[in-house]
Amino acid sequence: MSDRGLETRQFGHRARLALSPALAVKADDQAHAARTMWNLLHAWWQMMPKEKRTLANADAAIRQARRDIDFLAVLPAQAAQAVLKTYFQAWKNCWEGRADTPNFKGRFRTVMSVDIPQGRDLNITRVHRRWGTANIPKVGRVRFRWTKDLPVGKRAGAENRITGARLIRDALGWHIAFRVQTLEVRPDPHQGPDVGVDVGVTVPIALSDGETYEHGEWLTGKEKARLLHLEQRAAQRRRHRNPGERTSRRLRRTYDQIAELRAKAKRRALDWQHQTTTVIARTYGTVVVEALTITNMVKSAKGTIEEPGKHVAQKAGLNRSISGEAWGRTVTMLTYKLAQLGGTLHKVPAPGTSRRCSVCGFTMPGNRESQAVFVCKNPDCGWSGNADHNAARNVLHLYRMGHALIPAAGRAVVRRAPRVKPATAR
Repeated sequence: MSDRGLETRQFGHRARLALSPALAVKADDQAHAARTMWNLLHAWWQMMPKEKRTLANADAAIRQARRDIDFLAVLPAQAAQAVLKTYFQAWKNCWEGRADTPNFKGRFRTVMSVDIPQGRDLNITRVHRRWGTANIPKVGRVRFRWTKDLPVGKRAGAENRITGARLIRDALGWHIAFRVQTLEVRPDPHQGPDVGVDVGVTVPIALSDGETYEHGEWLTGKEKARLLHLEQRAAQRRRHRNPGERTSRRLRRTYDQIAELRAKAKRRALDWQHQTTTVIARTYGTVVVEALTITNMVKSAKGTIEEPGKHVAQKAGLNRSISGEAWGRTVTMLTYKLAQLGGTLHKVPAPGTSRRCSVCGFTMPGNRESQAVFVCKNPDCGWSGNADHNAARNVLHLYRMGHALIPAAGRAVVRRAPRVKPATAR
């Protein structure tokens, strides 16, 4: 960061690839080779004594594996080195309590990806307004959807450049995620007003000034009917499979069709979240949200055999609705977008915000008569209004009274409780 008010910012940009069937097969082969490389590294790590688990020894092991196993040669050497660095970083994250123990990557439950560490290898050019091309090592020249200006050609330099990329495959096909480094002017403090935000299931986002942001269903009626049909077909085919029998190609194809519809719904949800959070970040200078523990909120109510839970099906439906709204992702988007525009995001304690009257401060469980109606039971007040707006005003009130937690700056890292290192790590 320089003295002129400039700062270096790194961000990612994901674009859809248009691969021919032959190029898609090459990308698939590289992704499977990268997954195999990870599994070989994991087996080597478990086999080696602690004093020999060094980066140099691991590098020698993967070089020997690339010479001995033919199909690993389809993976570029730099991509193999990226797998090695990622594996060692995974163990470091485990030891520092940020992640679980690294494990083997299964063929069907692992996201297929290939890293391209060097941005200069991409040789990106823009073909026209909608499409650009990039060079993928050992795959060839591929087209990608141009939806955002990238620092290429005359716009690229030492301080504004693409530092690398990653190929990622999901249910909708192959995508490329660019890693971009730019030098930008540090934003001035945002002069917008303060606002409290209440997130919910029926009303996704309600603001303290009375504004609400809602959305419809992520899938159309025909798409939901098709999804239900595919899920029923998958359940029927699972019933006719013998225990321990491998998944048939027909059932795997049904799983792929289900994943494609769910990925389409997620993409639409992401688009709505991006648009909504951008509007909020541009309008308000300080945004206050509740510090929700979402992991505890979506726990099952099944209980135990001795003490079975009640209303398990209703709680399961509520959990699915909470997970579908992705409140944590909304807060993450607000955090970095506000930081880019000079605003700030603060978190306040969540208990009591939905039961407190924002006019007189009277708190009582019966104040919230329904999901949408709030009626203060204080005889001297009696105020009534929308429950979501009332909760958002209480969130803002807590911030103004000095009850804000540590301001969220950048992507928050959830730190796990200290624990004994796994036996394979000691």
